[in-house]
Amino acid sequence: MKGPDLSERTVLVTGSAKGVGRELLLATADCGAKTAVHYHTSADAAREVAAEAESRGASESMTIQGDVTDPDSVDGLFAAVESELGSVDVLVNNVGDFAPAHWADLEFETWNRVLETNFNGTYLCSKRALPTMRENGYGRIVNIGYASSEQGLVSPTNFPYFVAKAGVLMFTRMLAADTQDDGITVNAISPYVVENSDEFPDELPRGRPASFDDLVQPLYFFLDPATEYVSGENIEVDGGWLPETV
Repeated sequence: MKGPDLSERTVLVTGSAKGVGRELLLATADCGAKTAVHYHTSADAAREVAAEAESRGASESMTIQGDVTDPDSVDGLFAAVESELGSVDVLVNNVGDFAPAHWADLEFETWNRVLETNFNGTYLCSKRALPTMRENGYGRIVNIGYASSEQGLVSPTNFPYFVAKAGVLMFTRMLAADTQDDGITVNAISPYVVENSDEFPDELPRGRPASFDDLVQPLYFFLDPATEYVSGENIEVDGGWLPETV
């Protein structure tokens, strides 16, 4: 699929060594972007992604390690990207742990990790990216939510994930309002079940999970120069799923 021209842009996708983050980053490489492959522990996988990004059209690509829940680590990873590739023009906040267990059975460490990686990581990376984006008069932030989080979706299973994703979508709307005069847009993509998900329900909308390409389409939409007036929006990639019917 054809995406926008990103040949003059530097893209950072958090958690892009594997899964959805990998595919979103490679989609920007297809558009000629300079790409920063972020990882926490998957160094070998990140190097493979960086090499593939360059083979697919990225003008430059690098790997960068960091913990998105730690302010100093976030500052360090951005500084490294800025030193090698230039200021971050496009930030995709993809990192977010998942804990599919009953809330009462979760250890506090797990509970906290889910909240911190999904919500605090989005906050810290966005906060670090914004000063330069404001100075440059251009920026695109795309956050990864979860389908129906805006409707207050809640369950005893995986509860902190739903709370964190609801917070991510609230943060998206707030940040869009706070950057409306700065040449910056802030939007969200919220999938339901994706082709690499760990668990699949018995019935899926349209008979299948979302493909990676299904997620790339809204990413390209948000990064297209013609979409500069669209901010604070959330595109649910769920095939028409209605949690009320479950």
